[in-house]
Amino acid sequence: MREAKQLSEHRSQHGSRHGAADADLNQRSRRDLRLDLFRGLSLLFIFIDHIPNNVLSYVTLHSIAFSDAAEVFIFISGYAAATVYGGALQRHGGVAATGQICRRIWQLYVAHIFIFVILAAEVCYATLSLHQTYSEDFGIDNFIDEPQVAIIKVLLLQYQPQFLDILPIYMILLGVFPVVLLLLQRCLPLPLILSGALYLLTLRFGWQPHSYPDNEAWFFNPLAWQFLFVIGATAGYSQHSRWVFPGQGSWLPKLAIAITVAIGIVSISWTIHGAYDAFPGLLLRELSPLVEDKSNLAPLRLVSFLALAVTVAHFVGRDSSVLRWRVAQLIIRCGQHSLQVFCLGIVLSVLGYILLTFFRDDILTQLGIDLAGIVTMMAIAVLLTWYKANNAMNADAVIAANGNFEIRRRSIAGIERHVIVWIQDLGRLWVRSKGPRTEVRWRSQPYSMT
Repeated sequence: MREAKQLSEHRSQHGSRHGAADADLNQRSRRDLRLDLFRGLSLLFIFIDHIPNNVLSYVTLHSIAFSDAAEVFIFISGYAAATVYGGALQRHGGVAATGQICRRIWQLYVAHIFIFVILAAEVCYATLSLHQTYSEDFGIDNFIDEPQVAIIKVLLLQYQPQFLDILPIYMILLGVFPVVLLLLQRCLPLPLILSGALYLLTLRFGWQPHSYPDNEAWFFNPLAWQFLFVIGATAGYSQHSRWVFPGQGSWLPKLAIAITVAIGIVSISWTIHGAYDAFPGLLLRELSPLVEDKSNLAPLRLVSFLALAVTVAHFVGRDSSVLRWRVAQLIIRCGQHSLQVFCLGIVLSVLGYILLTFFRDDILTQLGIDLAGIVTMMAIAVLLTWYKANNAMNADAVIAANGNFEIRRRSIAGIERHVIVWIQDLGRLWVRSKGPRTEVRWRSQPYSMT
């Protein structure tokens, strides 16, 4: 019984270590699958929108809202970071939580460098094979012209070719997240207030970091986009705090629904106007200046996304039947392996662009590339899920085997101890039985000799 109890404790300790790193498949059932669903959708939308003039992009998020998949990705990243690392902060303290955040930043950094190498190789191979120049289209012409400078700028996150501008901002936001996390622990609204002030000052004074090669501004200004990340983090950390995040009231969902519907009507009119000029775009001149500045997260984009997020959370609950749909399960798998699927989506977007520009750019080809890319991303996500589940089963089997071996070893050691004790007892009995006879004979001999 004692060995079995120790084996059970060892298993629970092993599971807790892997559960904190998002690899424990048993804990996935207790997480909010809505985050994985909408993060997976955002990854699919990013793949579709990265292919220029893609007909399927007319049905992605930016067609029905002033925001797009980038807002979804950043918000959910902040929410998930506060949920995971906030729990680590509560259980193990700030040092352990910071260590986990740094580990994630390193994973993102390695993935960013890796995907840059793959993108550059993909573009260079297409240029040599198809005899067409794609380097300028994807912004790697500077890497080809002066690789000794460009490679250093890539390592410093200052060189961001096409499609490689969202992971750097994510790394920057995670880099300052330990401070945000500690502030969330002290006072939930405090980081939100400070972040909002920085956002307004950035819009007012035009603060922005610059990148290589022409000292241009980052496509995603981290000084502005940090506000959306902190909003998501505040919402995610509210479950670990005594503060009540405003959202349970009945007035907020109603307001959000009204805003979402109004913006949806306007945005759909803009989408139709873009495809057919004769169709009027509602309030196009009045509102477009408040929407077009994606780099600095234009205010109306932020309002549109937040209203949409509250609306979706109102209609899709944690136990919604939508999450059990087969297609939704595939999309959830993509969201659960977001980094790998995102990198794959970048590679497929570049490949799709090359195929469309070299062969033919018609609707059927576009839909075929879209379908092939989406199926590939889902298939890889399912494969990764199976791989992790198989590793978890193997790990449990190894633990059980080690536990059984330890139990058998202790049992054998116990038997050996019992055998030794029995042999010692038998030896003592034999000595006692022989001892007195020997003593009598030894004494009798001198007595008889006298």
